[in-house]
Amino acid sequence: MYGNSQMMGLDTGFPDVCLTPSPAGPVPIPYPNIAAGPMGVPPALTVMFMCTPAHNMGTTVPMTNGDNAGVATGVASGMVMGPSRHLTASFTTLVGSLPATRLTSMALQNSTNCPGARVVPSQVKVLILAP
Repeated sequence: MYGNSQMMGLDTGFPDVCLTPSPAGPVPIPYPNIAAGPMGVPPALTVMFMCTPAHNMGTTVPMTNGDNAGVATGVASGMVMGPSRHLTASFTTLVGSLPATRLTSMALQNSTNCPGARVVPSQVKVLILAP
C-alpha cells in the first residue's frame, strides 16, 4: 500500500453519529466524516515521500469535517469536528521511530466517535508492503 504523507490523502469514516438540533430536541443522525491528510501534525520531518514529510502513528489530524450539522456533539465522543488518528500501520516499517501509516490504515475519527480508513492515497510512488 502507498505510504501516507503531507501531499494529499483523505480518511473517510461512517457513521459519525452526532446529536443534531431539531424542534423536538436533539436527534442522533449518522454523518460521513472526512479527515484531510495535509492537516496532519506532527509529520516525520526527516523522512520524505515525494518531497513531502511522511506520516507515522504519532501523526494526528486535529480537525475533521462532515459532521458539522451535528452541533449538539457526537454520541460517543462528545465532540464535533474532533481529531483523527490512525490505529493500524506497518509495524515493521519505522518512519521517525514510529510505525509508518499507509493507504487502508484504520483510523479513529472525531475523537472516538467514528471508525474510518485512509481511502485516498497521499502519493503514488512509495509502497510500504511490509506487514
